Amino acid sequence: MSKRKKKYYIFHKPYGVLCQFTPEHGKTCLGDLLQLSKDVYPVGRLDENSEGLLILSNDGQFKHQLLDPEFEHPRSYWAQLDGKITQEAIDQLQNGVTIKLKNSSYHTLPAVVEQIDDPPVQERAVRVDYNREKGYSWIKITLREGKNRQVRKMTAAVGFPTARLIRCSIGELQLGNLASGDLMSVNENWLRKKTGMVKPAAQ
Repeated sequence: MSKRKKKYYIFHKPYGVLCQFTPEHGKTCLGDLLQLSKDVYPVGRLDENSEGLLILSNDGQFKHQLLDPEFEHPRSYWAQLDGKITQEAIDQLQNGVTIKLKNSSYHTLPAVVEQIDDPPVQERAVRVDYNREKGYSWIKITLREGKNRQVRKMTAAVGFPTARLIRCSIGELQLGNLASGDLMSVNENWLRKKTGMVKPAAQ
């Protein structure tokens, strides 16, 4: 019996797309945009209203390695914030803040945060919601953990809600010039090198 061929893709998930292949009434999902074999699934998730870098694969071991908190793979995001962020708020984000997870409180691990100029991203078809009088600011935030809606909860906790969120890198794997909605097939060794994962020894 031949081994199943392993497949690896990187995808720029657009805004307003569910990170699943199963249809859900009235919503756009990955299955509406991508024609892939049924054994390919997202490696990790992005919220419906978040955009950016998403890995897809049928390699379960790869998925486990990338998502296991023990490995602490860095993930970076560009976050457009409602209001002009202060240095005090940046310091708070870097040191960790307390957020709600289900019915409990959680103090986030230290993060790397810097204020940046507008990143090289496409205009979004859906209007970005922020206070036009206060203006907006962008930060790049790098986490080594992945709690549910973590970036949004963190920036809200310091008084600057996230208006737009784009994952721009996983390890050294960059979103680069991959346009919104574009899919690219990639090589396993290249992807492992970029994400900082050692290939497991043959069984």
